[in-house]
Amino acid sequence: MHFWKSEWKPLLWIVLGFLLCFYLPVEIIQNSERLRNAFFESLYLVRWYAQEHVLLCLIPAFFIAGAIAVFISQDSVMKYLGANANKVLAYGVASISGTILAVCSCTVLPLFAGIYRMGAGLGPATAFLYSGPAINILAIIMTARILGLQLGIARAVGAIAFSVIIGLLMALIFRKEELEKIEAQAGLPEPEVTRPLWQNALFFAVMVGILVFANWAKPTVAIGTWATIYALKWWITGVLAIALAAILVVWFKLNAGKVILVSAVTAVMSFQFSQQPMIPFAAGVIGLSWLTSTNKDEAGEWFAASWDYAKQILPLLLMGVVVAGALLGRPGQEALIPSQWITWAVGGNSIFSNFFAALAGAFMYFATLTEVPILQGLIGNGMGTGPALALLLAGPALSLPNMLVINSIMGTKKTVVFVSLVVVMATISGIVYGAVWG
Repeated sequence: MHFWKSEWKPLLWIVLGFLLCFYLPVEIIQNSERLRNAFFESLYLVRWYAQEHVLLCLIPAFFIAGAIAVFISQDSVMKYLGANANKVLAYGVASISGTILAVCSCTVLPLFAGIYRMGAGLGPATAFLYSGPAINILAIIMTARILGLQLGIARAVGAIAFSVIIGLLMALIFRKEELEKIEAQAGLPEPEVTRPLWQNALFFAVMVGILVFANWAKPTVAIGTWATIYALKWWITGVLAIALAAILVVWFKLNAGKVILVSAVTAVMSFQFSQQPMIPFAAGVIGLSWLTSTNKDEAGEWFAASWDYAKQILPLLLMGVVVAGALLGRPGQEALIPSQWITWAVGGNSIFSNFFAALAGAFMYFATLTEVPILQGLIGNGMGTGPALALLLAGPALSLPNMLVINSIMGTKKTVVFVSLVVVMATISGIVYGAVWG
């Protein structure tokens, strides 16, 4: 009897694995065009992700997360974002972060991990986790312009409200653990401050600026403020990179000759490969990694912390992208799940269509701004206005790769609750919106 109590799970997995191997439909797989498409779609999506997001989005985010761990004191995080912090300030800061960080559901993860592990309360941390990719000001403007003003306003209001409500509910549901965290941190000594607050603020502002402008998406209209910024994005990024180099020399005491060498090589490559900005950006990243990894002081600690985040997060993200590509494919392409199934399921404004749109959006991967043209196509194929809003509120903030990493950071129970809250609230919002304005 003891055997069955302790060993039934491993036995169940072994039996299921054996049955899968025994009845494996090799002939069907060999002759299935859909399975072959799913295999290649997973490869295409992971290649696209590596080309478009790892270098420009994730690596700068890893450096920012590492800097949070090393240069921001736990006391500061607890003061502004801790479970015992002023609620208006904590949730206010967390809920509007997306207007500054134009990041996707994966790029926000290192930043979330950084503030959560430094002592941020679960409520403000999850509010930040949701708002980072969801409240993207450019995406909201594009939504209003392409999909209609009503949907754009609904998305903006819903995303801000979601971030606060989800954060408050997470803090309420796990309040016992939050109280234990407060008690455990109450006796910690206040760490020494190595530099003034304004210096740290400027340092982080420069790095966030590099992340934002290097990933500034091309607007749909070739004129106006957004188009002007897009035309100048690499010049702005270059100026910020020069500012970062100066900070490394003056405040972090890195070798000036080495910093100048890296800066000069990056600058030469930026002119040599002006039509391929990824090359000089990669040179700058490699140079920064060399400068910090060979330093024995706080810059070395910064690289070590950034590397720890990269080791934990990047493999899970890439694995999640492969699975998402095999199931859903790239936008406009077929994989295991036929696109017409999704189009059929999200028609009208029923409870099921809203729930399905929220659930499908939660598992799909959307790069920043890509949800708008995808939705435009779905609406053209009969998608209801309610399910469209549900997908807009659940999709950009979540994805399968995102869930895998969140699970590794705060555990399965909190991850399931967080994802469930997003899906349920998106479903309810879609139902209400569809009933009133559908």
